[in-house]
Formats: sequence, C-alpha cells, structure tokens
Amino acid sequence: MGAHTTKPRTYTPELREEAVKLVLAQGLTLDEAAKRIAIPMGTLATWVKAAKLGNGAVTAPGSRTVPELEAEVARLRRELAETRMERDIVKKAAAYFAQESLPNTRS
Repeated sequence: MGAHTTKPRTYTPELREEAVKLVLAQGLTLDEAAKRIAIPMGTLATWVKAAKLGNGAVTAPGSRTVPELEAEVARLRRELAETRMERDIVKKAAAYFAQESLPNTRS
C-alpha cells in the first residue's frame, strides 16, 4: 500500500458559527456538539476559544472585527461632521430669511 495523505477539511464560516452557537448559546458540551455536526472535538474547541476571545477566523454570529468597527466609527464621524455643517448652514439661512421678512429691515 502507498502512503496515505489526507487533505485537511475546510469548513464554511456558516458551519463554524453554527457549531460555536451549539456550545455558547445552546449549552451543549464540546463533545455533544462535535458529534452532532461530525467534526473533531479539537477543531470545535479551537473555534469556541477563538469566539470567546473575539479573534481568529471565528467570531460570534453578528459580531464584527475591530478593523470593521474602526471603519464604521470613521464613517460615522465623517457623516456627523457633514450633518453638523448642513445644520449650521440651515440655521444661518433661517436667521437671514427671518431678518429679511421683518418690516422696516429692508433698505
């Protein structure tokens, strides 16, 4: 017989999230969850540990990475600055038109 090499299995992010949910959200043990979805317990343990730490390829469902959050904060700050500028322009225009509409203020 020749040498037998096995290619490492790859798992979709969705499967990883569901597997982590079984342990963290539904309270199954690592052993129970690993058997239920037919993956090695060590693999699942690694995913759960990464999810608890908030890093690695696996994150809790719905959560975002630090770079994603930083990008959102930067976008929101730009949007807020633009909105404030627009608000200030509207205030100045409203004050101008209010002054113009008063009697005896036109030259």
